[in-house]
Amino acid sequence: MATTRSLLLCAALLLAALSCAFAADAPFLVAHKKVALSRPKPGVERLAVSLDLYNQGSATAYDVAINDDSWPKEAFELVSGEVSKTLERLEPGATASHAFVLESKTQGRFQASPAVIKYRVATKAALQEAYSTPIPALDILAERPPVKKFEWAKKLVAKYGALVSVVSFVLGFIYLVASPSKSSGSKSGKKRR
Repeated sequence: MATTRSLLLCAALLLAALSCAFAADAPFLVAHKKVALSRPKPGVERLAVSLDLYNQGSATAYDVAINDDSWPKEAFELVSGEVSKTLERLEPGATASHAFVLESKTQGRFQASPAVIKYRVATKAALQEAYSTPIPALDILAERPPVKKFEWAKKLVAKYGALVSVVSFVLGFIYLVASPSKSSGSKSGKKRR
């Protein structure tokens, strides 16, 4: 029984090592999708979508096609850029970026799908497919509380302001008392002559 288990374990390890060896000479594309929301004017939400593509494999990916058409045309209008991009090749260790801007006048919650990346490997005829990271659900034109800038700084000053001023005053006084005066040093030098 123990011999059978160890043989199965050795076979599994050998299979894993072989699959890693064959997969080592292939492109491995990683795509990161980000969305930044802004409001240029009331009633309009602008979405800046960016896709960063990395080839972390050891081979070149050819005919790389990035497609992010999960944005419904009824709710989103393309302001700048294109939702798709094609690259001739992506070398090992290389990066590529793609960005476009959408605008929405429709209020609601929206969950975008990951972008689809299709590419060709030199040793295979079939297209390979990869997906970008998903983004969290977006609240388009949702009511947001106003951003309170420097709120934490105000709290720190209110809580520790008096202590900081007393400590800095004491340290300044100690520095003045402990540091030698330039005028007394020059007078003592004149007396010695």
